[in-house]
Amino acid sequence: MKRTLLVLIISAAAFSTTNAQTFALGIKAGANIDNVSGQAFTNDFTFGYQAGAFAIVGLSKHWNIQPEVVFSQGNVDTASNISGLYTFDNTKSKSQLSYLNIPILLGYKITKNFTLQVGPQYSILLNQSNSLVQNGKDAFKSGNFSLVGGLEVKVSFIRIYGRYVGGLTNINNLNSQDTWKSQSVQLGLGITIL
Repeated sequence: MKRTLLVLIISAAAFSTTNAQTFALGIKAGANIDNVSGQAFTNDFTFGYQAGAFAIVGLSKHWNIQPEVVFSQGNVDTASNISGLYTFDNTKSKSQLSYLNIPILLGYKITKNFTLQVGPQYSILLNQSNSLVQNGKDAFKSGNFSLVGGLEVKVSFIRIYGRYVGGLTNINNLNSQDTWKSQSVQLGLGITIL
């Protein structure tokens, strides 16, 4: 699955570059406001961060494709009744999750400075803290598909963005008695360097 996704990204980028009107590369960083839904977790949002790189491939005057590679780290809080659902080390704890996010966004320029963005994202779990364990088993699945939507504001070489990321995959790797889905609000700043 990972190999297929990588081939698709490279093929799309190569095809788009040959027909592109514009091309840009940049770096970005920002904050995440994360939540995991499910009985095992509180409904509270927690803060994390993200940093990575992006490319912008212009398709026409109004359309572009923006693939990204972003490291993201966040925390989730478990509910106080979690010991009745699972065998965890603690009855209430935080779990830190680190992901490599790969969104491929389709952008539509509303005006010269405002772009709507939407597209899929695949996230690869790089590591998780060991506070959520059941007999040494990883609590979270290693991959997660999401849908991304947001708005980007361009001022010269600076890009300010806000996005919502809604998880489509049940990331519960322990059992099927509870569905866990991630959601995140992302706010950040990008700088075009090429």
